[in-house]
Amino acid sequence: MSENQMLEMNQEHTGLGKVEIAPEVIEVIAGIAAAEVDGVAQMRGNFATGVVERLGKKNHGKGVKVDLTEAGIKVDIYCLMKFGISIPNVAQKIQDNIRQALLNMTALEASEVNIHVVGVLFENQKQEPEYDQEM
Repeated sequence: MSENQMLEMNQEHTGLGKVEIAPEVIEVIAGIAAAEVDGVAQMRGNFATGVVERLGKKNHGKGVKVDLTEAGIKVDIYCLMKFGISIPNVAQKIQDNIRQALLNMTALEASEVNIHVVGVLFENQKQEPEYDQEM
């Protein structure tokens, strides 16, 4: 994903100009939509994300990778699930929540929403520090 790449919203031409959305906005929307699903223990970031959060800035896009392809918007979600939940059901809810949030907030549709379960968090286990590999 290049830094200068923007998504243009599909809307009726009003003569007022165009609306462009940065891919980082898609990451934030998808990250929040995924994290609010019951059963998701935490989103998986990387070392840089952990450092930024320790400095007091919340990174809502962590655990989210957005690719703009010829086929459309591809969203990859990396998360840890709570122990005892149905992973397929929660993954489906994450996909639905992200698709709906993107459609409601940006009028854009994701061509793919891929869920990568990178771990399971037990009730008595503390949340893991964010020191894993780059996505």
